[in-house]
Amino acid sequence: MTDTLIKAPQDAPEDTQDAPTPVASSTRPERRRARYLKVARAALADERVRIAGRLAVRHGSYVVGGTRVVARRTWEGRTASRYERMIRAAEAAGLMDEVKEWEARGYAFRKARHKRRMELLTAMLNAPKAIASAAAAGAGLLFILGLMLAWADHDARQVLAPAEALVDLVRWVSFIVGIVWGPGLAIAPWIGLAAVWAVGQQRHTAPQWALPAGQRDAGGPITPSIVVTAFRDLGIAALRKSIEAMGDVGAAMLSPIVIAGCGVELDVTLPTGVSTEEIQNKRRKLAENLNRHEHEVFITIPEAARTVRLWIADSGALDEPIGPSPLVTDPDVRADYKTGRAPWGQSLRGDAVALSVYQRMLLITGLSNQGKTASLRAIALWLAFDPTVEFWIGDLKGIGDWRMFNGLAKVLIEGPTDEHACAVTEMVEAAVREMERRLMAPAGTRHDPLVVIVDEAQVAFMNPLKDDNKLPYGGKKATSRYFMACRRLHNQGRAVNVTLWQGTQDPTDENLPKLVREGAHTRASLVVGTESQAKMALGDKAVDGGAAPHLLRQGLDKGTIVVASDGIDIPAGEASITVRTYFIDTDPAAEIAERAKQLRSGVATVHRLEVVKDVDPLADILAALGTAPRLRTQDVLHALRTRNEAYYREWKYGDLKEFLEGFDAEPHKSDGVMVVDRQKVIDALAGRSAA
Repeated sequence: MTDTLIKAPQDAPEDTQDAPTPVASSTRPERRRARYLKVARAALADERVRIAGRLAVRHGSYVVGGTRVVARRTWEGRTASRYERMIRAAEAAGLMDEVKEWEARGYAFRKARHKRRMELLTAMLNAPKAIASAAAAGAGLLFILGLMLAWADHDARQVLAPAEALVDLVRWVSFIVGIVWGPGLAIAPWIGLAAVWAVGQQRHTAPQWALPAGQRDAGGPITPSIVVTAFRDLGIAALRKSIEAMGDVGAAMLSPIVIAGCGVELDVTLPTGVSTEEIQNKRRKLAENLNRHEHEVFITIPEAARTVRLWIADSGALDEPIGPSPLVTDPDVRADYKTGRAPWGQSLRGDAVALSVYQRMLLITGLSNQGKTASLRAIALWLAFDPTVEFWIGDLKGIGDWRMFNGLAKVLIEGPTDEHACAVTEMVEAAVREMERRLMAPAGTRHDPLVVIVDEAQVAFMNPLKDDNKLPYGGKKATSRYFMACRRLHNQGRAVNVTLWQGTQDPTDENLPKLVREGAHTRASLVVGTESQAKMALGDKAVDGGAAPHLLRQGLDKGTIVVASDGIDIPAGEASITVRTYFIDTDPAAEIAERAKQLRSGVATVHRLEVVKDVDPLADILAALGTAPRLRTQDVLHALRTRNEAYYREWKYGDLKEFLEGFDAEPHKSDGVMVVDRQKVIDALAGRSAA
């Protein structure tokens, strides 16, 4: 690296305060909807609301589940479905003796049921005759009792006394029933509800998350029968039918269940007609069927066809801390850029995970406040123990997360403003010039590693400012200075040990252009909001292979990162690995940095690089036009690439048009083709000089 690129520390320009941008007024429905959403979020954030919600779900599940249990018991008690189910299970298990036994029991049940039904039909046919006979016998009995009373009392009126007594009895019974009937009808549904609720509570029909903390099942051991049952009950008809038709009740689908760190791992071979994508889409239901939380079950796609690989954590194991970083506990730690690996954390299996950064561009992304800076800084702190490595750091958050590198990094720019983003862009461009100097050095020249780190890189990509040549600092087009500097480092930097590490949040096509994110050799993502963002962060192949940073829990999985890289040991057949990174707080990070400084002879950190204006696109366009009064845009682009291939390689017609529009010299159509007018370019240069 040449010292001419570094200038003595200068005071950063005073932050300018832009005038407030007027906010477009919202329509009344939009304001009402936003207000409702705000109220809903506030309500859901209240623990009392969550407790009430769990209470409602729990008791509602008891009622619904109890009703289902009672209905099933009633149905099985009146039909032969129980015997049919047992016959199918015995057939699937190959227990033919039990099949015969259950068939015999089913036959006996059907025969007894048929006999009862026939007896009931016969009784209904004989009922009129039996009722008439009973009525006649009763009347005769009452008459005889009346005669006996009349004979004893010598009163002929006593003959009707038994009949009158019977009538009074009927009247009192009707009176009592009339009083009780109304309240009884009102109470009956509640009695039935209480009955099915009691059945549901006894059978534990409520989901685990709705139960009180003391009553939740901690999650039992994973057995083959539990796994097969979980797959059978996923709600995939083809899978259920195939499992029920298997002679071994689905056992052949499973590989041996092996202990893997703080959980178990197994492969499941799916029957024909069931895709691995269907299983991935049912992750939450599969986890619940396995009596686990969603974040405790990971589904990946190994190389074998029609196979999913499950890693199932011990219940609650992923919520336990992993311990301190070796950088904190080992005072004699050393690093080697070429052969060493940074201790980064632990895999979900509990194995130590280390990352190689040798000649690898690095990209870490995720939502805000999820541990992105800490994950990136932990790697840099380890590499700081290699005194041959030089750091240029741009911290566009500017709250001191990288301040411990003052006296350790050659360049340290801190601040969140657009002006700070411009300074970081110039720093990355200086790294490009250093890369080009190294590329032009004699063969065999040894180059010490230069690591350029930009944290909160989305600020640089979204920077709206333009330079004196009307070139935008930010953006995702070939005219963007930051975008083009990143592309050049990605294209050739690793050959001469110049690498770019970027950390950015909430990735989109605007704040993390496709060509830049695909230029990183190591791509890592903390929790993101959607699957499309996960694909932006890690690539389609990794996400299609099971990488799922969008399924991590925001806030609860801080520091848990999904990595796709050849610089980290990824299990065979998988496209990514999930790492629980070590968290090194600011104070321990400062202590580690002080130890790393002792290995160096002293570094004078600068906070801004000297601006080198070595490219003037407007002057280059005029030179490309030569003496021609106008020239086709394609010819102008070709001449620009011939003049400066490294700078104009990515320029297209849209970039040329956008640049010239800033000087009112945009291309126009002449004889049916788009041309650039030489006089307009001359006028633009004259106007710029006058300004």
